Amino acid sequence: MNLFSEFIQNVHFTGDPIFDSYHFLRNNQLPLVADHSRRVSEEANRLARVFGTGEKKAEIAGALHDISAVIPNNQRLSVARELTIDVLEEEAAFPMILHQKISKVMARDLFHVTDLEILNAIECHTTLRSHPSVLDLIVFVADKIEWDQQGIPPYLDELKQQLQSSLEAGAYAYIHYLWKRKDKLKVVHPWLAEAYFENVRR
Repeated sequence: MNLFSEFIQNVHFTGDPIFDSYHFLRNNQLPLVADHSRRVSEEANRLARVFGTGEKKAEIAGALHDISAVIPNNQRLSVARELTIDVLEEEAAFPMILHQKISKVMARDLFHVTDLEILNAIECHTTLRSHPSVLDLIVFVADKIEWDQQGIPPYLDELKQQLQSSLEAGAYAYIHYLWKRKDKLKVVHPWLAEAYFENVRR
């Protein structure tokens, strides 16, 4: 908790992680991340209804997936190590991607989320992983639909088209889009590679 104390000084926690995470991000001068997270939470709820799984879990995971944005990029590696997070070689080389693992810890320690399904979905929302749960896929897809950059995502039409077939097809539409451009990525995260090859073998 001490590691995050500077971020909670002016935050009143109500016990509602969706409400609290939004105001936590805004109080820490991250309104764009707060708005992105709200949209991801809403999209995750919608996808959960479509694909018949826990809507509240999806909302919470979506709301908290980028909660570690309060930690600057150049501090993420040291923070991850202080939190005793298992840091992969690719994450050490490109610490930005550590935010998914740090967000999992913050969701647990600051927002008191104990549901492992929610925490695991937060942990892989950027890269996915092999053998993903339905909630993993929902949060991953919601984050890609409601991306955090300007304009319309270049992969969006294909993702939505594939989503009509299945949740997995929608998720892997994005992964295949990324894989075709992997030479331009800073690193290829092992979890992403595992998810890609698992899908190819199907």
